[in-house]
Amino acid sequence: MSFFKRFFGGASSKPEKRYYTFSVKCKRCGEVIEGRVDLDNDLSVEYESGRDVYIGRKVLMGDNKCFQRMEVDFKFTYNRELIEQEVKGGEFV
Repeated sequence: MSFFKRFFGGASSKPEKRYYTFSVKCKRCGEVIEGRVDLDNDLSVEYESGRDVYIGRKVLMGDNKCFQRMEVDFKFTYNRELIEQEVKGGEFV
């Protein structure tokens, strides 16, 4: 009976974290912009590194004071754990 409960969803499973959220402050005007990376859809595999590394890139732009673009690059492991992050045109908050 326990087989059928597990097979048909009777067992509760631990919810997985789907989004990685971050905040970036613009170097030009100081506006703080929040963004998020969808860990299931926004990442691409980097084959040249010799290990399973997933990369993601976001371009953020504020709308209050200036229209400075901020490019944010992320690297994640196979288990979707953050390895490194870099931002151009701003800084992480």
